[in-house]
Amino acid sequence: MTTNNGTGGVLWAGRWGFVLAATGSAVGLGNIWKFPYMTGEYGGGAFVLVYLLCIAAIGVPLMMTEIAFGRRGRGSPVEAVKRVVAESGGGAGWSILGWMSMICGFMILSFYVVVAGWSLSYLWKALTGGLVADSVEGMAAIFEANNANPLNLGFWSTLVTLLTMLIVGKGVQEGIERSVRWMMPGMVVMLAILIGFGVFSGGFGQAVHFMFAFEVGQLSGEGLLAAMGHAFFTLSLAAGAIMAYGAYLPAGKSIARTTFMVAICDTLVALMAGLAIFPVIFANGMDPASGPGLIFMSLPLAFAQMPMGTLLEVIFFVMLTMAALTSAISMIEATIAWLVESHGMVRNRAAWGTGIVLWLVSTLAMLSFNLGAGWTLGGRTVFDWLDYLTSRFLMPLGGLGLALLAGFVLKDRLLRDELGLPDIGHALWLFMIRYVCPLAIVVIFIDALGIMNLDVSTQWPWGAGALVLFVVIGEWASPRLRRQPAR
Repeated sequence: MTTNNGTGGVLWAGRWGFVLAATGSAVGLGNIWKFPYMTGEYGGGAFVLVYLLCIAAIGVPLMMTEIAFGRRGRGSPVEAVKRVVAESGGGAGWSILGWMSMICGFMILSFYVVVAGWSLSYLWKALTGGLVADSVEGMAAIFEANNANPLNLGFWSTLVTLLTMLIVGKGVQEGIERSVRWMMPGMVVMLAILIGFGVFSGGFGQAVHFMFAFEVGQLSGEGLLAAMGHAFFTLSLAAGAIMAYGAYLPAGKSIARTTFMVAICDTLVALMAGLAIFPVIFANGMDPASGPGLIFMSLPLAFAQMPMGTLLEVIFFVMLTMAALTSAISMIEATIAWLVESHGMVRNRAAWGTGIVLWLVSTLAMLSFNLGAGWTLGGRTVFDWLDYLTSRFLMPLGGLGLALLAGFVLKDRLLRDELGLPDIGHALWLFMIRYVCPLAIVVIFIDALGIMNLDVSTQWPWGAGALVLFVVIGEWASPRLRRQPAR
């Protein structure tokens, strides 16, 4: 274990602190907002099954790798990657992967606070009776009016920024760990309340069948790719958060066991969100494939038609707001850690300084919905570009680079020591991180860019052949890349 500790000796109080923080990072609007509507769009149970398999095959190995880098390097993503590579005899150029992840997290948060602002504004509307309409079109008009007013939308996104910096500025244990210790359990309790109501709503059986009945005919190539991509992104991989949090994980805590706990918690919350939302949708005769408007347009209309609908609506948007905040505080942590470690800044000052820059960039993203809607480049607004560059380029390329670095370049003993897996477990991790994860990321990347018209459901033999070829070339190249004799 390297003795260089760039975190200044600051660690999580225990494994559960890390698990709750990392789960909070993973459990965001993606789980409660995106997962349900993607499940609706791509056929229910078929999508859920592939998503779960991808979490196990892609998400878990990559998360283990990020945590191992963070703990081994004990610093911000930039410094952690640099230290681990240096320990293996590599050059400092690999630190670009740390820079990519840190910048990616900041860029994501720059538009994420706007989306999180929607949650806060809808919570206020739910409390004050502002979500009243008699049709989906009426709800859509409320949503558009909410975004059209820059003072209104700017107020809520600014409030998210202030809350995020207030929590992060207090430090790892007093700020992040203390906040997630009540926000994460609180979110689960609220989901359980909504599920309990759903059991008696009249649509619960239909919701369970829709989510867990695997029908092969519903499994399209597009759905396979969507499930693969969502599994990669839902765990906050390659966005700096997990590596930054891994730097605070105490030595001796099993990375594999911790990663599985985070992945299981994240997946359970996503499934609970589906079981909370779909019974309401089905009980009111609505379409589960309503797309991104499922939560902000269809669901409020459904709550309005239910007994105790206002109370349940408030509970739902409180939960959505907490999910947004737990993700927001994780995405800025890599930048704060880098400023404290590399520039000697006091943590609170680093948080508020970063917050000012974040507010300026997020304001440009917020204006994309109103005054700046016409400020486009290549047909995309500032908000669209932030989303496009992070999801299409920085995250997949960062994840791919980290997998190749860990699988082919670093000396095997480094991460073997850090992960502490038995021989068969380490061999499985190494196979997944060398071959399965990179190939899956490349497929996602190609599909996202629209370079080729991929249909995984019919072209899987080509993919299997590519994997075999990749394994052969990789096994030949690996000892040469490491500059050490093959064992």
